[in-house]
Amino acid sequence: MDLATEWKLGAGREQVGTQPELAELDFPGFVAARSGALFRGALVLTGNRDAAEDLVQETLERACRKWRTIAAKDAPDAYVRRIMVNLANDRWRRFRRMVPLVSPVPHQDTGDRAAPGDEYGRIDSRDQLVRALQKLPMRTRTVVVLRYFHDLSDAEIAADMQISESTVRSQLARGIGKLRSQFPARSDPSPQPPQQPPQPTEGTR
Repeated sequence: MDLATEWKLGAGREQVGTQPELAELDFPGFVAARSGALFRGALVLTGNRDAAEDLVQETLERACRKWRTIAAKDAPDAYVRRIMVNLANDRWRRFRRMVPLVSPVPHQDTGDRAAPGDEYGRIDSRDQLVRALQKLPMRTRTVVVLRYFHDLSDAEIAADMQISESTVRSQLARGIGKLRSQFPARSDPSPQPPQQPPQPTEGTR
């Protein structure tokens, strides 16, 4: 099963809830509501299903031990997400070469197209994008993941990672720039209007 399929399966696990709603859940309820989102984020951070599952499991084990404290903060999602990011950073430093870097595969028509307006619409497999993200430095990749896979604002990312908002913006720009260099947007040439036959000028027979 490829990473693109795993991503879709992870999306099916999630039940969306706001921070106040999540804070009212007991720990099993939180896991049911957010395990899908955590798995998808972990999958991009690690690039490997087994590593992603291990990362989520360790994250939830740590969160379970501190659940009273986490739930009392009224922002359990952000707190647990921060645990996962910190663990991923630690693992990445220890096992930098654990995940192979795979170049994008040749074009194949899999039908996995992005929505209109997606500049990565010609990347036929989300697996390619996950692999491309693995080539980014850990901090840059984390910023990209939190923005585009968790929909966080600059301020929320800065709080999660304990960095400044300006650093968030610079890391995001750097990451997107590197992704664009790997998957440049390819647009077909604009069609030329059909040429009209020359119109006779006045006095021409």
